[in-house]
Amino acid sequence: MKIWDKFAHWTKADFLAYYKKRSLLSDGDTNTKTAKNERKTKILYLAPAFQNSTGKTVCSHASKGCTDACLFSAGRGGFDSVKIARVRRTEFMLRHRAEFLQLLFKEIERFNTLMKKRGTIGAIRLNGTSDMDFLYLLEKAGTPVQSFAHLRFYDYTKNPVKWQRYNTMNRLFLGGVNYTLCFSRSECNQDDTLRVLENGGTVSVVFRGELPETWHGFPVVDGDKRDDLMLDVKGVVLGLRAKGKAKKDMSGFVI
Repeated sequence: MKIWDKFAHWTKADFLAYYKKRSLLSDGDTNTKTAKNERKTKILYLAPAFQNSTGKTVCSHASKGCTDACLFSAGRGGFDSVKIARVRRTEFMLRHRAEFLQLLFKEIERFNTLMKKRGTIGAIRLNGTSDMDFLYLLEKAGTPVQSFAHLRFYDYTKNPVKWQRYNTMNRLFLGGVNYTLCFSRSECNQDDTLRVLENGGTVSVVFRGELPETWHGFPVVDGDKRDDLMLDVKGVVLGLRAKGKAKKDMSGFVI
């Protein structure tokens, strides 16, 4: 039985009742890497790729190497309870998107209020294990997030159109919401990766073993130091060390 079969009988009311007392966003302190962030962080974890009952993917540009090496099952994600929680959120989002987005917006709003009271800036990563354009979906749902001055949104993406949208039209799209995207290299998007770097963007590249000082002439910085590093650097390579299943990658996803 697939994990999502557990929720085949769940109705909209069931999901709403469940999340009335629980959060969609996870605290960054529960993840080894985001716990190192300089900003208090919230992160949304879904079940990646096609791991849901609808046959739809939440990672439109995932390559085979990326899918095989996915960190979905790494760390705490290896626990059955965590996998079930991520699948539950994904089922809710895909089957009852309007209600999911409403609850997500309210959580983001509360987090912004908390950061404002503390007089600081928080960070939100809406694609912990997915690659969706949640800011666009929230805008379409009538709940735009550009007014949240005490939050910085960031994500990794393999979608070149999404990267282009937010990095060349940011002042026009969504009122100039503060959203940083790091383009993620795979074994089949190297041309796009280099194009992003040539246009002043930041990319992430997974390496086997020690990180090089440069890659294709661009400086490599240690992307494993903290997850929100992309908010503070530009035009560099975020070098990530192969972890978990990625250590055995033979597709070219890992360099």
